[in-house]
Amino acid sequence: MRILVVEDDPALAEVIAEGLRDQAMAVDLSHDGLDAAAKLDTATPEVVVLDRDLPRLHGDALCQLITQRPDRPMVLMLTAASAPGDRVSGLTLGADDYLAKPFHFPELVLRIHALARRRPDARPAILRVADIELDPMRRTATRDGRPLDLSVKEFAVLHALLRASPAHLSAETLLDQVWDENADPFTNTVAVTIGRLRRKLGPPPIIATTPTVGYRIV
Repeated sequence: MRILVVEDDPALAEVIAEGLRDQAMAVDLSHDGLDAAAKLDTATPEVVVLDRDLPRLHGDALCQLITQRPDRPMVLMLTAASAPGDRVSGLTLGADDYLAKPFHFPELVLRIHALARRRPDARPAILRVADIELDPMRRTATRDGRPLDLSVKEFAVLHALLRASPAHLSAETLLDQVWDENADPFTNTVAVTIGRLRRKLGPPPIIATTPTVGYRIV
């Protein structure tokens, strides 16, 4: 799952980003509204975690821009403006959820997962394909009942492949969904991660590679 965190406090933004990355999410950061608006044209976040009091372009204006997009991500306003009137006004602008600062990090994670499940193209919360079962909220995965000990990126790649199944995902698409804007588009990190994931999944092989097309669960 790819997330865009828009927060003008760099220290807080990094804390949020690192915490979400530990939950197998790909996270991009913006510290002002104009930069965030530009990143929406180059990235494809499923959820935007949005502060309201942003420089250059206020969070309220950015929220309205987001809601007008045809590929609209879900919006979680995360802000110090915590009065009931602030919450109502934020939701009226088109935000899908509202969480006041200071916040409890596990609640933020749960709310992001809940928003992702509300997207029109969302898949079931627990994914089951062939003999693989994956629960993104609990960060658990099994094959034929056997627990899989996966790294954060291996888990995220498996999650992306299961969500797309039976379709293929190209290496470029996996790089976009699982890594973030800092990923090198010429890196072989996707192939390396797929190789490690195949070994941990064990026999019989379940991730197929179609040259020039990508990877899929078979």
